[in-house]
Amino acid sequence: MTTPRTSPLAVRMHDISKSFGPVRANRNASLEVAVGEIHALVGENGAGKSTLMRILGGLLNADSGIMDVNGRDVTGWSTPDAIAAGVGVVHQHFMLVPTLTVAENLVLGKEPTRGGQFDNRRAIADVKRLGEETGLVIDGTRLISDLSVGEAQRVEILKTLYRGAKILVLDEPTAVLSPPEVKDLAQVLRRVRDGGGTVIIITHRLDEVMDLSENITVMRAGETVARFRTRDTNPAEIAQAMVGRHVRLTTREFAIVTETTPSLQRSAESHTAAADALIVRDLVVASSRKPHEVDTVSFTIHPGEIFGIAGVEGNGQTELIEAIAGLRHATTGYVGIGNRDVTAASPRERADLGLSHIPEDRQRRGLILDYSIADNLILGMQHRFTRRGALDAHAITEYARAQIAAFDIRPPDPLLPARALSGGNQQKVVVAREMGGGRDYSVLLASQPTRGVDVGAIEFIHSQLIAAREAGKAILLVSAELNEVLSLSDRVAVMTGGRFVVVMPAADATEELLGEYMTGARAAA
Repeated sequence: MTTPRTSPLAVRMHDISKSFGPVRANRNASLEVAVGEIHALVGENGAGKSTLMRILGGLLNADSGIMDVNGRDVTGWSTPDAIAAGVGVVHQHFMLVPTLTVAENLVLGKEPTRGGQFDNRRAIADVKRLGEETGLVIDGTRLISDLSVGEAQRVEILKTLYRGAKILVLDEPTAVLSPPEVKDLAQVLRRVRDGGGTVIIITHRLDEVMDLSENITVMRAGETVARFRTRDTNPAEIAQAMVGRHVRLTTREFAIVTETTPSLQRSAESHTAAADALIVRDLVVASSRKPHEVDTVSFTIHPGEIFGIAGVEGNGQTELIEAIAGLRHATTGYVGIGNRDVTAASPRERADLGLSHIPEDRQRRGLILDYSIADNLILGMQHRFTRRGALDAHAITEYARAQIAAFDIRPPDPLLPARALSGGNQQKVVVAREMGGGRDYSVLLASQPTRGVDVGAIEFIHSQLIAAREAGKAILLVSAELNEVLSLSDRVAVMTGGRFVVVMPAADATEELLGEYMTGARAAA
């Protein structure tokens, strides 16, 4: 273990402990971050990273320990104290008001006025100015409820920068951003650092850790277990410290793979003898923004095939998946599962015909946060757990215990509300429900299946997708991670402006080639 020391310190947290009932989120955790550096805080889901940062941001108070900011003891301070001191936290799960516009959310609590009235024009101008300065451009007049996940994340980052944060904490900020947006954000963070600010970034993307940070703190099971100077370590060493065991990484972008991954690069011709499991023909889907959010899209997926979709978020991927899942009405077109027309079928009817769905937004579409882990694990399958017309609590709990163990959900308490879990463990609950032993499916819609999960969980989810493919499942994979699409898919499409601009065997694709199609640098095939 290397213990880098740089002074003066912007943040010093020493022996921080925090419990939620019987759950120990932090156990004598420590963190030291220097002024003018980008510091990576990494660890498995549930390692205590977000809790530690909520304590720094004043949202929580530690049970014990000492915290200094810029040399001043701030132990037990509040969120207003933290904001006033220049500490801004961009949370993994958005804290935006969906019924307000982007501009109204940006200035909330710090509203510009003119003649004693809210100055909406100035607020919109502030969004435009800050977006141009940072590269995080977004229309200030749009409602939060109409934004994609990636667009909402941009607003969260802009909101914190608007308040003049000098110590900027970002919890999984790039989990919902496209590759170009990630590059823009990296430039923003470097400008903050070069201007004397301090950045703490929580991320599971080890390529970002190596590219952005000067120093790294690793947490596991609530404790600080390692500190590294970035230039003196490597992704494999970081991953092993995070998980406590060896994790196999590829050399390209440090994507997680399994031993079976090389066999995935198969040509489309190998599927020609198989019947189609999912058929989408001439599908048009509208949104509140445009009448052709999905614009005449057609494709088929065979049993035993992973069909990947790459593209900058906001180009119709969300609407496509939701239309196939039955969560959004298609204007025209056809959706078939096997030989059954499900274009007008309900989500329940589609599920009964073998459709499973991992949604991109686990909190909005995947979970009922106030329900227990056990109850979330049987959503859509409640009828299988009834006895004499009532839910069988014992059977539900036992089933949940088995899924919790199989998918390593932490803490392993089936009665704990989903709200109490870390984002990555919430994702595991959704994946366990949609791919676990209780779900009999033939087609899986996997939208951002590894968003916000740690390297060990990514490795596990990838292995589950590969096993499902080998078991004859047809999988539609949508991911903002180009290396994930390329390493898992048999065929890959690039979606831009609601259309597929190219469909090709994954073996013929590269990140550079897909990026050219995504940005329009290469014309549609």
